[in-house]
Amino acid sequence: MEFRFEFDAQNKILLSRFEGRLTDQSAAEFYEALRKRAAATEASLGIVDFSSTIEFAISSEMIRQLARQKPALTAIGRPRVIVAPQTHAFGLFRMFQIEGEHTRPLLQVVRTMDEAYAALGVQSPHFEPLE
Repeated sequence: MEFRFEFDAQNKILLSRFEGRLTDQSAAEFYEALRKRAAATEASLGIVDFSSTIEFAISSEMIRQLARQKPALTAIGRPRVIVAPQTHAFGLFRMFQIEGEHTRPLLQVVRTMDEAYAALGVQSPHFEPLE
């Protein structure tokens, strides 16, 4: 499991990338790290990219549990996007979207980064790595 964070200061977009095997434990750790980076950067918009995730061994109960938690990006009226190109991952994150729609009304699940940029209304973001 590995996750990386990047930030586009001009558009205030936090980009999170999860790589490797997604399990209940790694998802909880990732969500906590995401919450900390979102607060530290004061991000307004967010993209979580699961394109490099090689296995989805996360339970549907963990998806529901995470969806019931306070959003990592606390600005409720701001768009956020999950990129999930794999069919089974797309379904899992649609479940997350539906379960958490009352606290994340503008969350979208898409299949590509281009779709994510379009959903956020940005054309050429410039991301810098976060430590």
